Amino acid sequence: MIVALEEAKYKLLNMKPVVEELGNALRISELQEALPDLEDKTLAPDFWNDQDNSSKVLQQIKQYKDTISGYEALKARLEDAIALAELAIEENDEDSVPEVESELNAIIAEEEKERISVLLSGEYDKNNAIISFHPGAGGTEAQDWAMMLYRMITRYCEKMGFKVKLTDWLDGDEAGIKSATIFVEGINAYGYLKSENGVHRLVRVSPFDAAGRRHTSFASIEVMPEFDKLDEVVVREEDYDFIAFHSSGAGGQNVNKVSSAVRLVHHATGIVVTCQTERSQLQNKETAMRMLKSKLMEIKIRERLDTIEEIQGNKTNIEWGNQIRSYVFMPYTLAKDTRTGYETGNISAVMDGEIDGFVNAYLKYISKQ
Repeated sequence: MIVALEEAKYKLLNMKPVVEELGNALRISELQEALPDLEDKTLAPDFWNDQDNSSKVLQQIKQYKDTISGYEALKARLEDAIALAELAIEENDEDSVPEVESELNAIIAEEEKERISVLLSGEYDKNNAIISFHPGAGGTEAQDWAMMLYRMITRYCEKMGFKVKLTDWLDGDEAGIKSATIFVEGINAYGYLKSENGVHRLVRVSPFDAAGRRHTSFASIEVMPEFDKLDEVVVREEDYDFIAFHSSGAGGQNVNKVSSAVRLVHHATGIVVTCQTERSQLQNKETAMRMLKSKLMEIKIRERLDTIEEIQGNKTNIEWGNQIRSYVFMPYTLAKDTRTGYETGNISAVMDGEIDGFVNAYLKYISKQ
């Protein structure tokens, strides 16, 4: 057992230069130097006059502090683990082997998580995310699958500490959902969740088939950033149709009593956005307009496509051959990403939101493109 302690200590010592290099990748020294200047800005008499700017500064301060404290905590944990291993070896304490090995594995996992955050360097990775869920053809089976994906993503968001806000929900005919949209708020929400954008394929024995046959279902997850500077996108009243209707699905006591739900249909692109979960029609319209402007901004950034048909044609059909990931429940259990090749047999954990492996593999994959 002492051999195991010596081996663990050796691996822990080898982690020191790895963690030091991580500090360089995270630009810890630069963040520490920049932090006092940012904090000084909050003391200016006119700091709160510009709410948008003050919010961004405060968010940046929090991001810097979280990055620095996370890194410092990792360094301290590594030093403590090395000291624990050395003490256990000195006292020939075999009972400490599980604790030392557990700390080693936890430090390796934490270093990997911190390193993955370095890959979130895209222009919009730090932004909030807008996520929509849509079943493919197949009726109740596909609608139930869309609901399962909704649960998977929201569970992942909860685990990451992101705030999830439901903006639209349409119940399925018998089960599941016909559509749903959520806002996900948190630093790097889009950066982490962009890996889930695309068609997801399910193979299972259908609970809706009395004969117990195996079915293949498809559903799509659309992930886009909530853009800053949406004021730059001008949408005139004549550019869209405004439709008020009674809310449906999740919504509390206000549902179906007043026409508070809002649907906006953009004429030029055919984009449709819906919001029905705010307390008033005005709030629903404001949220829907943010979503519409974000979608228009995305089109603008995707590059000025020549025709509206090209813009609309950019959407992928929710069917065989277009999936980014397959989930097999029967005759074996496997979730496999077709882009990165990452796979896991623990399908129940994946459906409970344990998708870190897929997210991390995708971030590594696109960093090499």
